[in-house]
Amino acid sequence: MGPKDNAAGVPTYWGKSGKTLQNMITLVATIDFLLFGYDQGVMSGIISGDPFKQDFPQVDGDETWQGFVVSIYAVGCFFGALFILTFGDKLGRRKAIFLGAITMIIGVVIQISSVPPNHGATAQFIIGRFITGMGNGINTSTIPIWQAECSHSHNRGKLICIEGGNVAIGTLIAYWLDYGASYGPHKFVWRFPIAFQIVFAVAVLILMIDLPESPRWLLSHDRTEEAKEILAALNGETRTDPALNTQLGNLRAAVVASGQLDNKTKVSDLFTGGPTQHFRRMILGFSSQMFQQLSGCNAVIYYFPILFQTAIGTSQQTALLLGGVNQIVYALFATTSWFAVERVGRRKLYLIGTVGQCLSMVLTFGALIPGTAAAAKGAAVGLFTYIAFFGATWLPLPWLYPAEINPLKTRAKATASSTVSNWIWNFFIVMITPVLVANTGTHGWGTYLFFAVLNAIFFPIIYFFYPETAGRSLEEIDVIFAKGYTENISYVKAAKELPFLHEDEVLNKAREYGISVETEEVAEKPMVRSSSSDGSEV
Repeated sequence: MGPKDNAAGVPTYWGKSGKTLQNMITLVATIDFLLFGYDQGVMSGIISGDPFKQDFPQVDGDETWQGFVVSIYAVGCFFGALFILTFGDKLGRRKAIFLGAITMIIGVVIQISSVPPNHGATAQFIIGRFITGMGNGINTSTIPIWQAECSHSHNRGKLICIEGGNVAIGTLIAYWLDYGASYGPHKFVWRFPIAFQIVFAVAVLILMIDLPESPRWLLSHDRTEEAKEILAALNGETRTDPALNTQLGNLRAAVVASGQLDNKTKVSDLFTGGPTQHFRRMILGFSSQMFQQLSGCNAVIYYFPILFQTAIGTSQQTALLLGGVNQIVYALFATTSWFAVERVGRRKLYLIGTVGQCLSMVLTFGALIPGTAAAAKGAAVGLFTYIAFFGATWLPLPWLYPAEINPLKTRAKATASSTVSNWIWNFFIVMITPVLVANTGTHGWGTYLFFAVLNAIFFPIIYFFYPETAGRSLEEIDVIFAKGYTENISYVKAAKELPFLHEDEVLNKAREYGISVETEEVAEKPMVRSSSSDGSEV
């Protein structure tokens, strides 16, 4: 379906244009990341239940099998992200989102149609989880870019943090659905929560039927007239608006300058240095996703009920209930990033979250050492505080940081590489956690010591190497890296020293540092910068 003009001659999708159309794009991103979170949480309440263990006896008492059944999903996500890294620029954003949603539905059907108990059913379930993961990897690598390319820069951080925050809300839905389903008949207990994923995927498919392609992607394939229509719809303007042709010309010039026309950006471009610092910027995004997983988040999300059953001695229903409460805390704190990310800044939130997570893990492992149910309740407190800090900081930031720290020329490929990083380390952590818990002291206290040490290691890396990007246009971020390289100073210092710039000042600084700034705003209007309460400009 294409755009239809309203009475004022403005192109519309689903009868909407301007801010309302951008809100619909945000709605699709929200639903997809709800599905992402749901997928991450759904197995936690299923895998420890008697119905699942009876149908798939391989996981009963075998930590390696438990880890494999849960983590094979992350392997699928890894291959989905790898697919987008390789073919995403050729396929386009809309087609990739359709492909991802359909793939997820196919994977879910394969899972719920298995007829256990036998080895064939277990293999079918594992294959289905792998295919579902592929679909999720495709969409989580595509949707943040699609949304960013259809959005204004001044609310870029908030929009992507809303995506990340919805991962927590999706996990919350999964936990409580698992809890409710645990009271149902045997076949219902695990099939219904898994089947419910289809609801989110179908919603994405229906909405995408009449939502636009990314105008930048169309321009990179020399489809100028289609891009012009979509820009007019996103701006809420007619096709003849004088500002539209100027904006279109700037965008096309940016696409040509960045080497994106006809997909001229090569994988080798990710590994270049100089004033553009493509490789360093890719590593910053890649490492942020790696640190998110190595912080221990999925060890808490996936195995929270199991810890309560083994360490505190609760029933499965009580463990699921407490897990659901934990997810309420998770979701509530995740929403705080929506308001803090621009005011507090990415860098400060990273550092605050790292300290909070580290101390929470210290409390958890310390409380597990005595091996008593009473002391283990302290570990429960540690897991609650951990998930609060994680939800408010490390949950959304690694989805935002790669999308803005990388320049236009390498953004699609570099962002996909960071998503690949997420799923590699997700698989690693989810696979080893049950084995660690079973073999590292009473109730696995060594597991949480391991994560405490890792979080402590992250702090100096972030402090010395992660520059602040809050309140900056994407072009200013290019200048920050050019300044750091040219003046041979740290990029953190360059970000602190560089004043907030207007567009003409950005161009002057770019010329000073010998780079070509790629202006790429979709519908940027003149903005007045004002000081926030922490002294930064917004």
